[in-house]
Amino acid sequence: MKTHSLWVVIAAYNEATVIAGVVAGVKQAGYSVAVVDDGSRDGTGDAAEAAGAVVVRHPINLGQGAALQTGIEFALSQGAATIVTFDGDGQHRVSDIAALAAALTQHNADYALGSRFLGDTLNQPWSRRVTLKLATWFTRLTVGMNITDTHNGLRGMTRRGAERIRLRQNKMAHASEILHQISESGLKYVEVPVTIDYSAYSLAKGQKLGDALTILLDLFARRLHR
Repeated sequence: MKTHSLWVVIAAYNEATVIAGVVAGVKQAGYSVAVVDDGSRDGTGDAAEAAGAVVVRHPINLGQGAALQTGIEFALSQGAATIVTFDGDGQHRVSDIAALAAALTQHNADYALGSRFLGDTLNQPWSRRVTLKLATWFTRLTVGMNITDTHNGLRGMTRRGAERIRLRQNKMAHASEILHQISESGLKYVEVPVTIDYSAYSLAKGQKLGDALTILLDLFARRLHR
């Protein structure tokens, strides 16, 4: 797969201290990078642009789901054959991008979903593991997908798969929404082992247990009223 047909989409909000390093690593591997600066107040967009990313800017903060949707649509407009979503806080490994892209081809799939539970995690606290396990249990119950990691931002998709995604939810809720849309699409998906490197920085910005439970309960209530 030629790397110029693969775009890496990064949704970023107030990541000025780390985004340049993330973009530089992805660019060094030979991929095109689109960073959606989601209304940051700290120069995130300028740092990403200086590091070599194409930056699309939201004038106000709309949330991660909206930022990812903007990034996916931008990559499609640039002719992307493959899109990989990648976190801007430095916890993902660039080497996993190629693994996701290869899995799409090898399995003739339209979605490759990264799984830290099939792969590895470094410095993951117990509370974060509990949060993720609860989220996985709930999402598997409501979406009906037998997968091991339902809230991993590292995902690959073909052009056909990306065109089926229409995100409207934000925060943790968008991760469940994208899986629901994958399930509804009827297109093939596979899980791919990936590694998550937790740092003090990424943990401080991540979802807290109480916030996650609130979001999960809200999602459950919405599904009951459909």
